[in-house]
Amino acid sequence: YRFFGEPVVEACVENGASCIDISGEPQFLEGMYLKYNEKAAEKGVYVIGSCGFDSIPADMGVLYTRDKLKGTLTAVESFLTVKSGPEGSCIHDGTWKSAVYGLADQDSLRKLRKRIGYTPVPVVGAKLKRRGLVFYSQEFQQYSIPFMGSDVSVVKRSQRYLHTELQETPVQYGAYVNIGGLGSVIKLMFAGILFLLLVKFSFGRKLLTKYPEFFSAGRFTKQGPTQKQMDGTSFTMTFFGEGYSEGQDPQNGKPSVKICTEVKGPEPGYVATPIAMVQAAISLLEDAACLPKQGGVYSPGAAFSKTKLIDRLNKRGVEFSVISKPEA
Repeated sequence: YRFFGEPVVEACVENGASCIDISGEPQFLEGMYLKYNEKAAEKGVYVIGSCGFDSIPADMGVLYTRDKLKGTLTAVESFLTVKSGPEGSCIHDGTWKSAVYGLADQDSLRKLRKRIGYTPVPVVGAKLKRRGLVFYSQEFQQYSIPFMGSDVSVVKRSQRYLHTELQETPVQYGAYVNIGGLGSVIKLMFAGILFLLLVKFSFGRKLLTKYPEFFSAGRFTKQGPTQKQMDGTSFTMTFFGEGYSEGQDPQNGKPSVKICTEVKGPEPGYVATPIAMVQAAISLLEDAACLPKQGGVYSPGAAFSKTKLIDRLNKRGVEFSVISKPEA
C-alpha cells in the first residue's frame, strides 16, 4: 500500500466511490487520512482502511468487549495465538516487505502524526501499564511479546473518533502475541536483532526483501502458505478488559470489574482476511444508515461501531464470544 495504495484512494474519492482496503501500514493509513479525509467528507464517500486480519478482530474486539461489560470499560489487553497443524504455517513475503519498509521509515510516521496534530486521547481510569519486550504470560503459560502490527494505532484512531465525535469513554489498549517456550524466545531475539541491524541500511533492506525465508527462519516465503498449511491454521485473539461497575466514577479508585472475551477464526491471511473484508464491504452497503453521518477516512471501529458487522462475521466463521463474565 505504501507504494501502490494511494492512486486507488484518490480515484475513488475523485469519482465518488467508497472503498475499503486491508492495509496494515500505519503510515499509509494515517497519510490517507491527512490527504483525503476532507475531500471524502465533501464527496460523501467512506474510505475505510485495515479491514482485514488483524485490525478487524482487534478493533471490533475492543468494541465487543466494551459492549459486553456492564459498566465502563477503560482498558483492554489482547493476546494473539496462532495455531498451526502438522504442516506448519507461513506468511507471504508481502507482509514481510511492509515490516521492512515501515521500520526503516519510522521518522516519517512521527512527522506525519505531527502534521495531523492529533488531540491526545484522555486516560480514563487506572493507567494501563506497558508490558516488557519479552514476558511470561501466566494466563497462557508461555512467553509473549508486544504485537508489531498496526492494531494499537488503528484502535487508538477509533477510540479518538468515538470519544471526540460521540463522547464515548475512550479505552486504553495494549496488543501482544504469544510466541511459545524459551526456545522460541531465543530464536526470535536472534532474528530480531539481525532484522533491526539490517533494516537501517539500503543494502540490508535489499538482503531482507530478497531472502525473506532465510532471514525469518522460514516464517515468510515468496510463495505463501500451501492449501494444507492454510487448512491446519487458526487464530484466537483473547481480550482481557477491566473497568468500573455501573454507578462508579471511573476517575476515582481502582477498576472494580473484569471481563474476558475472544475472537477466533480460520487461517488469518488468506481465509479470515477475505471474510473480514467482504463483510466490511457488505456492512458499508447494507448498514448505510448506521455509518458515521458524513463521509471521510475512517478506521474500522469508527466506521462500523453501530453496524451489524460483528453479527455478520459471527455467521461467517470469525466468532466473537464472552469467555468469562464480569467479576467484581
